[in-house]
Amino acid sequence: MATGDQPLRSRIQTANAPGCDFPIQNLPYGVFSTAGGARRCGVAIGDQILDLSAAEAAGLIFAENTFARPELNDFIALGRAMWSKTRARLTELLAEGASEDLPLVPMAAARLHMPFRVTEYTDFYASKNHAFNVGVLFRGPENALPPQWTHMPIGYNGRASSVVVSGTEIRRPMGQLKGENGPVWAPCRRLDLEMELGAVVGADSRMGDRLSVPEAEQMIFGYVLLNDWSARDIQAWEYAPLGPFQSKALGTTISPWIVTQEALDAFRSPGAERVNPLLPYLQEDRPGLYDLTIGWRMNGQQMGQTNYNVMYYSSAQQLAHHTETGCPMRVGDLLGSGTISGPTRDQTGALLEMTRGGQDPVTVNGQSRTFIEDGDEIDLYAYAQGDGYRIGFGPCTGRILPARE
Repeated sequence: MATGDQPLRSRIQTANAPGCDFPIQNLPYGVFSTAGGARRCGVAIGDQILDLSAAEAAGLIFAENTFARPELNDFIALGRAMWSKTRARLTELLAEGASEDLPLVPMAAARLHMPFRVTEYTDFYASKNHAFNVGVLFRGPENALPPQWTHMPIGYNGRASSVVVSGTEIRRPMGQLKGENGPVWAPCRRLDLEMELGAVVGADSRMGDRLSVPEAEQMIFGYVLLNDWSARDIQAWEYAPLGPFQSKALGTTISPWIVTQEALDAFRSPGAERVNPLLPYLQEDRPGLYDLTIGWRMNGQQMGQTNYNVMYYSSAQQLAHHTETGCPMRVGDLLGSGTISGPTRDQTGALLEMTRGGQDPVTVNGQSRTFIEDGDEIDLYAYAQGDGYRIGFGPCTGRILPARE
């Protein structure tokens, strides 16, 4: 995708700025609407959205009329060959020197929506740093990592119904908390974020079938930023013996643009060093993680930043493990990576780690914080830095509303 030593440039000049999240090398998919208009599919390019529904109606692209629909699931279901063909055609249309009349919409004039219908949602626990730090807080350093953790991806089935798009406000949950003399009913007092990457499954598998890691990788359409909001005090009371339940059901925020796997291929990276060999069904034939800077802000202040390649398991390994017992997967399934944390405090992706369970507060805009207060806004960001361009994900934000008592 380069001419000589120069990266490919777009006819949309804002897409050529070095810090732009949406250069021609990216071309992420989303769903948008304008005033009085219906929801339809689009691609982000610079500060514009290419209206894919209008482009298909004009004969510029062909995707079986799926882009006029209010979600990307039907396009995704067309399969990898169509994903690649469409991406190649969009690159032609948006490249510098192309002359076709394009239906462009200023991003500032558009409202962004959920990019796909989430069929099922599974959240994993794939950062060794995060798993160890949280394990120390809950169980002590001797029992921080359960014995199976370095042998298989650990996960739980979450709520697809509470996955929402960036900008949606999240209400502080009520819940059952541990009190001095038994349980109490109260607003969550230890509300937290979890900085994650979400993988969007792009193909079905049959019940009873198992996927290899290479097969699973071929089924991944792309990635979104993901904030798995967590009620830590509700979680601490409920999680034994079956794990998280209501503490994770209050909301999960994702970014509105799906960055395709193809856009990230140039940034493949090995993950964390293995403690022991994995069983054959989890072994990869090429690196499944990415050199991807990822971080978060609280009320505009930079808080934590690390790299996605600190993770112990890739999304393809998680997907392969998900089918280990023959569990069928569906187009639109969402797999959360688990909190992405580096080895140091300023690289953590959750306040639980950063404040050591609330024992070591942080200062945010001059105010002491241990967990998230009403009115606080959390903003996730991520990008892969290329030579002269950046593959960004756009916003993943949410603001906390007071509980309804």
